[in-house]
Amino acid sequence: MKRIFLSKFLLGLMALASPVVAQANELTISAAASLNNAFTELKDEFLKENKGVTIYTNFAASNNLLKQMEQGAPVDIFASADQETMDKAQAGSLITPESRKNFVENALVLITPKSNNTVKSLADLEKANKIAIGAVATVPAGRYAKTYLEEKNLWSKLESKLIFGEHVRQVLEYVSKDEVDAGFVYKTDAFVAQDKLNIVANADSSDKIIYPIAITKNTQNKELAQKFIDFVLSDKGQAILAKYGFQRP
Repeated sequence: MKRIFLSKFLLGLMALASPVVAQANELTISAAASLNNAFTELKDEFLKENKGVTIYTNFAASNNLLKQMEQGAPVDIFASADQETMDKAQAGSLITPESRKNFVENALVLITPKSNNTVKSLADLEKANKIAIGAVATVPAGRYAKTYLEEKNLWSKLESKLIFGEHVRQVLEYVSKDEVDAGFVYKTDAFVAQDKLNIVANADSSDKIIYPIAITKNTQNKELAQKFIDFVLSDKGQAILAKYGFQRP
């Protein structure tokens, strides 16, 4: 009887221990939607060099990812499309400040559908019926677009025409599917759908678009998380990012 009880007890301990062992080589990365293509390739290359590792990726608007972390979502690495969101993560003790690094720079562009005949320059935006940008409260690309339009004294003139996307890739989709006359996305987003759209103008504002990356405070795999960040910052990692239009900051 004792032997049966002991066997069941040991099996129970093994069951409890198994998830810990399984998670020892796992990472969950929450990254801005605009990083989707580049980080998917970065992940694949990292896994080739690190056998036995599992990486889960979660792409969304930076502020939405922050909210998920605030609500307890298990994340090991956070990469946002702006400094403001990462500042909030740091202020909320969600990341380890010493791990925070700026790893790429991006640019904002004005795009139109391939079939567009309405908007051929920034000056033509007032002729447009619908213009897509990211939701200003949650999508960094939306905030960058608002800053740019304010600096050009166009925000108040165009506000009634604006369609807000939940993330920058949704804005890209609106334009690619010819559902709006124009939109503001990152240069890297335009790059992955260049066969479906026109880049009408660069939309450079006073805000530089620098992406930070950091290890979260609650990670159980700090060494592996740091190894991935080191890979992102390496020449090989930066070469992969450059393929998708990103630049070194």
